[in-house]
Amino acid sequence: MYKNVQYIIDKYGNHPAFYRYKTKTGNSLPMFYVYDSYITKPEQWANLLTVSGSWSIRNSPYDALFIALLVEDKHKYDILRSGFNGIYTYFATNGFTYGSSYENWAKLKLFCDHFQLIFIPSVGPGYIDTSIRPWNAQNTRNRVNGKYYETALSAALQAHPSVISITSFNEWHEGTQIEKAVPKRTSNTVYLDYRPHKPSHYLELTRKWSEKYSKERATYALDDQMPVS
Repeated sequence: MYKNVQYIIDKYGNHPAFYRYKTKTGNSLPMFYVYDSYITKPEQWANLLTVSGSWSIRNSPYDALFIALLVEDKHKYDILRSGFNGIYTYFATNGFTYGSSYENWAKLKLFCDHFQLIFIPSVGPGYIDTSIRPWNAQNTRNRVNGKYYETALSAALQAHPSVISITSFNEWHEGTQIEKAVPKRTSNTVYLDYRPHKPSHYLELTRKWSEKYSKERATYALDDQMPVS
């Protein structure tokens, strides 16, 4: 893992598109989201993510913010032992996991605040993956013409997070896309569209809530001495 981090930062670290997050101490560090981080044992992560680790990146040119995926409530203690800098919830299905359930975000934010971790709730416009996972219909979440997305964003804002992630990347096979969409049908697939709204409906909702979040974050960032960049 150390060599992977070293390679990424050496090769891409100076590119203007390489994302860095400004911490409370004023440092601008790369941010890595780690999917299924709980599969690797905390002791192994600690080798990389704690100061005393045998392959530690801390206080080195390869120091970075590592964000762990929290699925179950118990994972938060392993995340602490591992030396992660924060947690994210990833799944766009409210109620699917402990982490992805909006009702738990306030408690997770309190936990993160107590241990100086970054809390990143993940939101999505809806979810449907039955075209590739026919057995998973119970986790379908209807978009309700944008209301599901706005409910998720509203719940995220209420937690006063320093970052919100959008689980999308235009994954049409999981029904999480937010890019422009027009009606389209092939011989075996009907693609989701946003009628009766415009093709850009979800991009416009994203802009609307991004602006709202930026304004609110600037306000509570002053109270929490949180970086606003």
